[in-house]
Amino acid sequence: MSAPDRLIEAAQELLWERGYVGTSPKAIQQQAGAGQGSMYHHFAGKPDLALTAIRRTASQMRETSGQLFGGPGTAYERISAYLLRERDVLRGCPVGRLTMDPDVIASDELRAPVDETIGWLRGRLAEIVQEGLDQGEFTRPLVPEDVAATIVATVQGGYVLARASGSTDSFDAGARGLLSLLAPGDSAV
Repeated sequence: MSAPDRLIEAAQELLWERGYVGTSPKAIQQQAGAGQGSMYHHFAGKPDLALTAIRRTASQMRETSGQLFGGPGTAYERISAYLLRERDVLRGCPVGRLTMDPDVIASDELRAPVDETIGWLRGRLAEIVQEGLDQGEFTRPLVPEDVAATIVATVQGGYVLARASGSTDSFDAGARGLLSLLAPGDSAV
């Protein structure tokens, strides 16, 4: 792996674990096994590297979610696959956690890929809900954009509750509860 890729991966991990303020250039260099010269040769500084890392994290999240959304199955099955997919719940969402970082939120440039990714996620989920409505799978009147916002809020809130309790139970219960509300017809989860 090239030095820039090692630096980006290290920054991704540290931003997820420690946030922007808690991620020092020295910590990134140590985790990447790269020297200061290498970091500043490839990136203008910490903000430049952080932006690159945030963009990569956002891209990876879109790719992972996009595979589930574009996969086989009904709208409900694809939403279920997204909600129940394997994830490191206690670490939280690598993109969502950035919304709690005051330095990321204060920077239009650092916040942009976070906001764009959450917007993409909501948009894609709304499309899937609309597909379910169009195909008669969902028979209750649903507003796709509202349901999509509820799914994203359930996932992000589930991460927060799980981290607060130190257990994935809250996340899992939220996902199951939402799926029972969305279950087509008289079926239940």
